[in-house]
Amino acid sequence: MRRAAAHATWPELVTGESPELPEFRASACASVHRLLLHDMGEGLADGRPVYRASGRDWRTPPLWGLGLIQKVNGHTFLLHDGRARNAAEAVLWHGGEALGAREAFQMMSAADRAALVAFLNSL
Repeated sequence: MRRAAAHATWPELVTGESPELPEFRASACASVHRLLLHDMGEGLADGRPVYRASGRDWRTPPLWGLGLIQKVNGHTFLLHDGRARNAAEAVLWHGGEALGAREAFQMMSAADRAALVAFLNSL
């Protein structure tokens, strides 16, 4: 069950210059995360429903700072239980509402997947 919330127009952030990733120069992104619950499928289910969230529902945290996890935490483990060793593995664990995104990621060329992971690690 998707729990969409009404939202107002959100301000945008614009990326700066990055010699390593010039294709992302001056890219606009929303500055507010909607903090919705998402059905992530049986592969990520913990079987512990809480209030209106089933054991398959997770609140996806903002991805800002994803590229700093190694520097800040000393590891790159992701997801609620640390089972993904990096962003690519985290994408591949997604199911439920994110199944289409996982399948699109799997269908990308190796170069496109690498570019997407580089972008995520630049956040």
